[in-house]
Amino acid sequence: MVRTPLTPEERERGERLGRLLREARGGRSMTQVAASAGISAETLRKIETGRAPTPAFFTVAALAHALGLSMDEIVGRCAPVADADADAAA
Repeated sequence: MVRTPLTPEERERGERLGRLLREARGGRSMTQVAASAGISAETLRKIETGRAPTPAFFTVAALAHALGLSMDEIVGRCAPVADADADAAA
């Protein structure tokens, strides 16, 4: 199966997600948060660095739970800028 290349918007959204997760992790180690979410530390590292910009929904949900984030907060902070501007205008 061949993966479709990611768009610049998808890459940017992945980078925003990574920044959000790093900020939320704070002083906790990557290993602690990954174990709490039931994923490997390497998977968390890839998400945080943007090398895995489109993680599975259940991975994001598990990380949100482990970090005390709501899914609404993640969506709001990771939405493309154009979408966020349109939502604010509505």
